[in-house]
This record gives sequence, C-alpha cells and structure tokens, in this order.
Amino acid sequence: MSDVGKKVSLAGWVENRRDHGGLIFVDLRDREGLTQIVFDPAFDEKTHELAQHLRGEWVMSISGLVNRRPEGMTNGKLATGAVEVRVEQFQVLAQSKTPPFPLDDYATVHEDLRLRYRYLDLRRPRLQENLKKRHQTTMLMRNFLSDRGFYEIETPMLTKSTPEGARDYLVPSRVHPGKFFALPQSPQLFKQLLMVSGMERYFQIVKCFRDEDLRADRQPEFTQLDVEMSFVDREDIFQIVEDLVADIFKDIGNINLKKPFRRMAWKEAMDSYGSDKPDIRFEQKIIDCSDIFAKSGFKVFAETISRKGFVKALNIKGGARYSRKEIDDLGKIASQYGAKGMAWIKILEQEWQSPIVKFFSDAEKNALIESADLKSGDLISFIADDFHVTHAALGSLRLDIARIEKLIPENHHEILWVTDFPLFDFDAKENRYVACHHPFTHPLDEDIQFLESDPGKVRAKAYDLVLDGQEIGGGSIRIHAQDLQQKIFDRLGLTREEAHEKFGFLLEAFTFGAPPHGGIALGLDRIMMILTQSQSIREVIAFPKTQKASCLLTEAPSAVSSRQLEDLSIRVKIPEPTAKP
Repeated sequence: MSDVGKKVSLAGWVENRRDHGGLIFVDLRDREGLTQIVFDPAFDEKTHELAQHLRGEWVMSISGLVNRRPEGMTNGKLATGAVEVRVEQFQVLAQSKTPPFPLDDYATVHEDLRLRYRYLDLRRPRLQENLKKRHQTTMLMRNFLSDRGFYEIETPMLTKSTPEGARDYLVPSRVHPGKFFALPQSPQLFKQLLMVSGMERYFQIVKCFRDEDLRADRQPEFTQLDVEMSFVDREDIFQIVEDLVADIFKDIGNINLKKPFRRMAWKEAMDSYGSDKPDIRFEQKIIDCSDIFAKSGFKVFAETISRKGFVKALNIKGGARYSRKEIDDLGKIASQYGAKGMAWIKILEQEWQSPIVKFFSDAEKNALIESADLKSGDLISFIADDFHVTHAALGSLRLDIARIEKLIPENHHEILWVTDFPLFDFDAKENRYVACHHPFTHPLDEDIQFLESDPGKVRAKAYDLVLDGQEIGGGSIRIHAQDLQQKIFDRLGLTREEAHEKFGFLLEAFTFGAPPHGGIALGLDRIMMILTQSQSIREVIAFPKTQKASCLLTEAPSAVSSRQLEDLSIRVKIPEPTAKP
C-alpha cells in the first residue's frame, strides 16, 4: 500500500488476460509473484487496443501508476492483492507458443513431460519457491560456517578412480591415452589432505557423482555440504552440526528440532527398528523371539536359530482384522528383502489362528504374550532368517504397517545420531571384509585390539544423521596415523602394492605430521526435499536427471562423433540386445 500513487516499471510474463468490457486486466508474473495491471481505454485507447492481442506467457514490460483496487475487489491471497497498476506504456518483449502443459501448481502433468520442458516447469510458483529456499539454505550454511572460522575451499572435479564404494563416472584423458580421470564420489581424500596442510576448518558445497541405481532420493550427480575439522572428536562435530541443522530447519522451514539430538547406537537401531536410519516418530519396535523358540517344536524357527540366525517379530495392534490377502501382501514385502516367508498369528479372544500355533508349547505362548505384549485383536508377524534378511524385512514391514495404521504423526519431526557402526562387513562373495563406510574411518579406541582376532567386532567412530527415517548426513573421525591406516588396508585384503597404487599419496602425507581430524557430509538435496515437503529430490534440483540417469531436456547422455572417440583413443562396443524369450 505504501506504493500507491507512485509510478513504477514492471516486467514479466502474462499469467492471464481478462477482458471486462471496457477494461482489460492482466496478471503479470515475475519470480516475486503476480501483479494485476489494468489497460483503460479512457486513459489511452491505442494502448488498450494493443493489449487485446496479449496471450499467456508473452513477455512484456510496462510502466504506470499504482492505484488502490476498488472496494470489494481486493485479493487477500496475493501480496499485491490490494493494489493494481494502471498501464501508461507497455512493450511486448517476446511472444510465446502455447505451452505443452498448464503452468499452475494444480495441474497434474507426467514427470517426463515436465522434465522435457524443464524451463517451463520451473516457472511454476512451487518450484520457484523450492529453488529460492535452496538458495537461502546454502547462504545460511556459508554464513554460519564462515562465522565459525571455516574456509570454503574447492577441490578437484577430475581426480583418481578409487573404486571402493559405488561405481565411478570415468572421464578419458586425451593427453594420456588409455588413462582415465574419475568424477569424485566425494571430496574425501582431498579434505583429509587439507587437514594435513593446516587449514583446520574446511567446508564446500560440492557436486558429487555416483554411477548407481536410482531412487526418489538419489541422483547420479548430487550436492552435499562437505565439512572437515582438525583437532576434534565426535562431540565437537556433533555440536557444530546440531547448531547448523537446527538453524536451517528453524529459519527455512519453521521447524523446531530439539537439541541436543538423540543418540542411538547402530546395534540398538537394527535390533529395535530393523534399520540404520530408523524412523522414531512412532514407537513400534521389533521383538526378538530367538530365546523363546531356540528349542521349539516348530523346526523352521529352531533350525534358523541353530544356524546362528534370528527369529524376530512385529506386533500389529488390531491387526487381527486383516484379511488373508492383506497378510499375504505383507509377506510379499518381506520377500523383496530375501525372506523365504512370513509366519503370522491372529490373536483372538477364544483362540490363536495360524498354521504354526500347533507347534508351540504353552510355555512358548506365555513367553510370547509377555515379550510381545499380545492382546486380543493383535496380529503378530515373524521373520526367521540371518541378521541382514531378518532386519531388512522387518524394518520395511514396520514402515509399511505404520502407513497402513496411520502411526506417523503429521507435522512432527524426529532427528537422531546413529553411532558406533561396524567398521567392517564380511562379503561372502569375495570372502573378505569390506569397509562399511570407507577405509579411512577410525575404529573405536577400545576395539582396535580386535582388528586381527575378531574384525567383525570392531566398531567405528562413524555417525549418521537421520531425520524422519531418512539419512541426511554421515561422517566419521578419520585415521590420521599411517601405521593404523596401513593395518586397516591389510585387514581389507589390500596388498602394500595395491594400497600404495590407490592411496599412496595419502599414506605419504600422513608421514609428515597429520592432525586428528573428522568431518561430515550433509545431503543438500535430501534436506531440501524434507524442508519443501517434496516427494522426490527432483523437485528441489533445477535440472535433474530421470530415474534412468538421463536428461530429457538436453537428451544426455548422447553419442559422440567418431573423431572425438579417435582423439580419446576409445573404441565403443555396443552390447547386443537381449533376446526376448
């Protein structure tokens, strides 16, 4: 209202045009929103006549006088809803074809079409607001860390392939035929070298690349806030990150995250929730029934336990109402994670209904009632398998049941640190231990003694930050002593020659006095997805790839000329199409 009576100049896109007899109204849109402009024939007949030809998405500029809207004609949904601009002069800057889909937030449009015309899709107010919030978030990150003595330092995009995690994206070198750069999966090694160099506090908002299968929360290229600090332990990193993340969610999303964040050891997360990224907004926990059925007459359970497997369960309160088809559907979810089947019991007032009940003793039933808090009307579901299958299947079932039973409270957020991950995991196919996070993670001091005798027992100084069941960050205290780093390489089955070939520059750097250091990477795309209540990270990235890792807008990846391949000393072999059965 303070602009009433002022002469202004505006430019933007025609949202719509309305011809009300003598007056023509146009909603002019720019990134700040809509402004109603008015063409009045009584003021300028020629301008009014030209305005009749305006169409949606034409680009124009105008100048005119700001007036109050007539009484009863205000629009409380718009920031400019109490005023309008009477046009004195205007110019059409560009005309537009009819867009292939409506550009309002309410139209349902197939995502492939939206991505094909992403520059039009980005005109939608919701997506513009998403990118605005992303900008505000990155500026908050930069200012927060700069105020605390961090330097923003860029690390190389063309680096050395170290295939220890996901597949690398490789870039051929023309100058060095037959050799390749790799796009970084993270700046891990360089940020450790920055600590050796004495930078002490580093951060970078950086693009990373992983050639992996895609999901709603994954992209082949993604953005993370990368942080590293010298002379710190886990508590120092937790303090910095908790303050930063709480500020982000308060300032950008008006979400209050209670500090200090909850802590949970990895073992408790797996035992109780079946996941290393547990959603703790609801309390349904996994029940360990292994002790109850160790000597059961039900051989499936007893034999699984004898093979050092587990029998675990979920009590679905009120689930006895489920039909057989609904129960079978839950079993299909479990089978996706390798479970051979899902046993179940309906707890009814007069009896327990299940094909397996006849194998249970009264003592086993009573123990189950007590441990699982069984009541009439409940449904208890069991998975009997090895550690990974049992927990993965029940962890997924737990989330699916929460959706069915509406156990997740709306507008409620829970954040926690998951700590003390295993340092190693045993890969049965390769018959060796592999790093659970990466080979530069420091073991817990009290567990170093088990590196040779029982590596599966060694826990790591690693930590993940989990919000509402989604991992939004992960990091660790790093190894800074060359001898301990070499022991880890030895334990992973890397020969001295292999370790030197892949990481020799890092091992050598450690011989020149490396400080204790650690850090974390926060996933910017995932954080923005949560802040904007989006269903996919593609909604918070300006130009995302599809789930098949392609860009529909530019049609990348694409073939290149034979001359380009010749310059790179590359010959392309196209796989034969798979024959249809």
